[in-house]
Amino acid sequence: MQKDGKTLAVYLNELKTGQHHFENAFESIARMIFDNPAGIKPIIVNGKNTYDFMRFRTGKKHIIGLYDVINNFVAFIKDAAENGESKEMAFVLVGEPGNGKTFFVDYLSAMYRDFVSLPENNKYTFRFKIPASAEGYGNIREIESQTYEDPVVLAMNLHEDIEKSKEEFLKYGFSEVQLEKFYNNYRSLGADSEYILNDIREYCDGDINEILKCIEVVRVPISSTLGTITGKYPAKDKLTSSGVDLVGEESIQRLLHITNTNNPFRFDLRRGALARVGGGGIHFADEIFKNKTDLMKIYLGVIQNRVIEIDAFKWPIDTFIIATSNNTDVQNYRMNGEEKPILDRCRFCYVSHNTNYKLQEQLTRYALGEGVKTTFTGEKLHLDPNLMYVMSIFITLTRLPRFDDKLTPIEMMKLAAGEVAGEKSMKALAEIVEELEHESDTTKRFGQKGLGQRDLARINNILRGFPETNEGQCMFALDVFKAGEDIILDYVQDNTERAKYFEDMKIAKGLYRKRIRTEMFNAFMDEPAAITKDVMMYVNMIVGMGRSDLGSDKIITYKDPQTGKTMPIKIDERFVNAVENELEMKTSEQKESFRSQVRKIYAQKLQTDKNYDFMDNVDLVKAVTDTRLNSDIASAGGLVGALANRTNEDNEKLYNRIVNAMTNKLGYCKTCAEKTIEFFCTQDHQS
Repeated sequence: MQKDGKTLAVYLNELKTGQHHFENAFESIARMIFDNPAGIKPIIVNGKNTYDFMRFRTGKKHIIGLYDVINNFVAFIKDAAENGESKEMAFVLVGEPGNGKTFFVDYLSAMYRDFVSLPENNKYTFRFKIPASAEGYGNIREIESQTYEDPVVLAMNLHEDIEKSKEEFLKYGFSEVQLEKFYNNYRSLGADSEYILNDIREYCDGDINEILKCIEVVRVPISSTLGTITGKYPAKDKLTSSGVDLVGEESIQRLLHITNTNNPFRFDLRRGALARVGGGGIHFADEIFKNKTDLMKIYLGVIQNRVIEIDAFKWPIDTFIIATSNNTDVQNYRMNGEEKPILDRCRFCYVSHNTNYKLQEQLTRYALGEGVKTTFTGEKLHLDPNLMYVMSIFITLTRLPRFDDKLTPIEMMKLAAGEVAGEKSMKALAEIVEELEHESDTTKRFGQKGLGQRDLARINNILRGFPETNEGQCMFALDVFKAGEDIILDYVQDNTERAKYFEDMKIAKGLYRKRIRTEMFNAFMDEPAAITKDVMMYVNMIVGMGRSDLGSDKIITYKDPQTGKTMPIKIDERFVNAVENELEMKTSEQKESFRSQVRKIYAQKLQTDKNYDFMDNVDLVKAVTDTRLNSDIASAGGLVGALANRTNEDNEKLYNRIVNAMTNKLGYCKTCAEKTIEFFCTQDHQS
């Protein structure tokens, strides 16, 4: 128990000078979110306008994506803080396993604990100091508010007559406006606090000065392990779960001291999870709809009335209740008509998997974990530079629905990541998302199905266990597909889904092969950004071809947006046409249409990203790569042949030069460099 208490008068004077805040849990969370208006940014996700809140993007392991979830959550909190209907509801995250629901709540709880730990945001409560000569409490001399009631709540109930309590408030110099604001959050004292206060009133013969001597204000401890400020109740099976876990029970130890059995302090509320977050905290009900009926009835009362009730005694609490559930449990609960009241008190937020493959690369790093990876024998384990990309596109593709008549899987994946997808616009993706949002079966909505983060962790675990991974001391990107195959066969029960995931894997292999061709060209040129430079050379040439001041020498100057320097460039129409031929554009009309499209995209992208380099346009990158391979070494097949057949000295030198470039400049180790070259030389999975 804390010993650094202060008097109620000192606390109220500090409150008046702005050292403390009196607000409910929703107002506290809202202040935490909106404390920096500059951290709220408008963005476009899946073709729709929304907002990104930077408050959720801070820290070493912050939230990735979940834009709709964060927007729905912020709207809920804002409504509740402004006395809306949400104040009497719980916020429930619903979705498939492994999509970030629990991670979101854990992050929110940690963020709130950090916020409340700041001196100006500390939560305070009070305890009664029972006079030594007072009877009825045995050896109990100090009693702290079991639900961590705010000292202002005590001050508002200090007298039996509310008007007298208001008059007492005004003595401390608060204005009528401040007083009215306080009483907007008025609630009665808990049963035991009120009972004890009445005993003290009688003992002190109503002398307010003597009563105040029996009251001490202390800070509420902040602890994730003790469950104060933020607490969690995980659903248990029917044999081990009990309402005691939520609301507490009668304490035998206290009954040994308390002589009056009508004293509500005989109940130990902190034995339950709710009382510990009753003073402006967050209660997390994990898998809430797995709880048995009697616990759900407790939740109904707590959500609707924000009251803990035992044997007709009541303890008002100030708590934000957030919960998680999977789709199946919610559907089963809906089928039971008797349980409709609890459903009406829940604000459901359907959580989809992340569908942005670029963001997924960050989530993949989370799945891989921090620190140095080692083999079974303790040697350092290298990560193939393509590993994150391959894992991310494979996992992301499984989460995207099939709408081949509107968008191919690759086009959908690129648009979901905010990239260019040929002539297809964001509008096409937005229409698909909108169409699926009207599905009554929530599992059919955009991003709801697919392999989750836990599946990704399993792939990582299987990959690390492969003998070839440990022998070669490298997690090779191509082995992701072999590990993914095991996961699909072992964990995906639905045959239709299984077939789709295997098709997604095939598409991902094709994208990996295109990436490898680019990597091989960079290695051949002994330049990590060789293909990027050539892609931008093509773009700058066609931009120059559209200029009215183009002379007969075909030399133009342009200002490089990345460096700001003025650069000369000679337009090579043979190179431009060769690239467009690789894109299967035969007529001048097709070529001019494509060039106009590229110019338009470049002009738009430069307004927001001066470093935009068209490397997200996989088809264009592949076309430039093939063109350069064809012109530099006769044909792409020529490089494949030279690397595959090293029987002569020149081919052996070429092979060694490329391996050296890959290991020294492109981030490969000897194992993944050689395996990547081997994959490049094979003809399977060509696309």
